[in-house]
Amino acid sequence: QVQLVESGGGLVQAGGSLRLSCAASGRTFSLYQVGWFRQAPGKERQFVTAIRWRADTTYYEDSVKGRFTISRDNAKNTVYLQMNSLKPEDTAVYYCAAGDRFYQAYAYQAYAYWGQGTQVTVSS
Repeated sequence: QVQLVESGGGLVQAGGSLRLSCAASGRTFSLYQVGWFRQAPGKERQFVTAIRWRADTTYYEDSVKGRFTISRDNAKNTVYLQMNSLKPEDTAVYYCAAGDRFYQAYAYQAYAYWGQGTQVTVSS
């Protein structure tokens, strides 16, 4: 089992920045990749970005490319999501997710473990 705890959400004005953190504990040695998803009210959960746990391979959804950066610190078992140039349409609950098997990074099915989510609100 792997436990995930997100932090760093909040309220920010359009054009501002936030950094989310996802701290993993438990069987982290088994992880293959960690991703971030988001869910806005009335919408389905959407892939945002992902990173391989033991490689530098990253994936981004088109609307966040150039604005968001995912990174990890394996010594701290923590994954970060730096979000710059935020837009009101980025408003959502952001979820950290972790998977322990090879699967397409953007797929919901790739992730067996999920955090509780953290709210990001971008005002116009």
